[in-house]
Amino acid sequence: MIDIRNVGRSYGAFRALDDVSLSIKEGEFFSLLGPSGCGKTTLLRMIGGLDTPTSGSIFLDGQSMDGIPANRRPTNMVFQSYAIFPHLNVEQNVAYGLKRLRLGAEEEKRRVEEALSMVSLSGLGRRGANELSGGQRQRVALARALVMRPKVLLLDEPLSALDKKLREQMQVELRRLQQAVGITFVLVTHDQYEALAMSDRIAVMFGGGIAQVAAPKEIYQRPVNRQVADFLGGMNFVKAEVVDETGVSIVVDTEGFGRVTTERPQGLVRKGLHATVGIRPERLRVLWDGATAQHEVAGTVIERHYFGEITHLVVDVPGMEKPLSVTETNDFGADDLPIGATIRLAYDPDALVAMAD
Repeated sequence: MIDIRNVGRSYGAFRALDDVSLSIKEGEFFSLLGPSGCGKTTLLRMIGGLDTPTSGSIFLDGQSMDGIPANRRPTNMVFQSYAIFPHLNVEQNVAYGLKRLRLGAEEEKRRVEEALSMVSLSGLGRRGANELSGGQRQRVALARALVMRPKVLLLDEPLSALDKKLREQMQVELRRLQQAVGITFVLVTHDQYEALAMSDRIAVMFGGGIAQVAAPKEIYQRPVNRQVADFLGGMNFVKAEVVDETGVSIVVDTEGFGRVTTERPQGLVRKGLHATVGIRPERLRVLWDGATAQHEVAGTVIERHYFGEITHLVVDVPGMEKPLSVTETNDFGADDLPIGATIRLAYDPDALVAMAD
């Protein structure tokens, strides 16, 4: 549905996007994820025709968008601010873009009602814009975009103004909506958990370029480099020396974990024998009541942080330059482990990920 070919964007001497190429499938929920200033919103605006590439081309549904203005593209955008017209009611806000199509009163009414039903606002058409909650305003903005029946819906951090509980609820509803209407959604977000929860695939961006494109599970469990791993949740990093490698596996001597054989990630680029190995905090498990494991390390609890259903432990392990972060559920009493306690941690070698620095 979207084919981005070698796109660049410069603002004077500043290079906002640098030779970006990307393909997004029809009916896909795709997220552009990265920190502020990485170029994700610039790329979204260029897909929608609100900005123009300095170099390269963008194709939508097989057609080049070179010289095609925003109002003639098969796209619509939902902005972070929602941009609801305060002097119009819900119905009038949703119908605003339809006026130029001259559909006739009955068809216009039918499409507005259909759009309101999609976003669970049926029966609220006459409500004033100033009578809406934050979640309802977000739904009106979605309905106003969907009523135009675009092939691609562009979403520029549409949930960032909502509180945590409503934001999580709207993530589920937005994903459900995308699956129901079946059109391509492209979401810009800096929230890694939002991207992981909603997307079919994610492009992680830094400094105007794309570091990795993959499904959420692949990006989280097999990041291509330390920068991606560090941005997507917590990760323990340990130094390693490469002992042997094949096309599919790599053998490394690591701090603390000893010699480990693990999967060789695609695109792994390293310098000499040095490598970095990472493991997520939740992939380390406390061994309780004398339990043993084939692969384990021992250490001392130096910090403990309680988060309700989980406890975050910081464990000092002999031979490691930095302590390990461990996330443990509170089923067995992790929240009661005293500072200074000696514990053993089990791990699977497959959970250790070799990556580029």
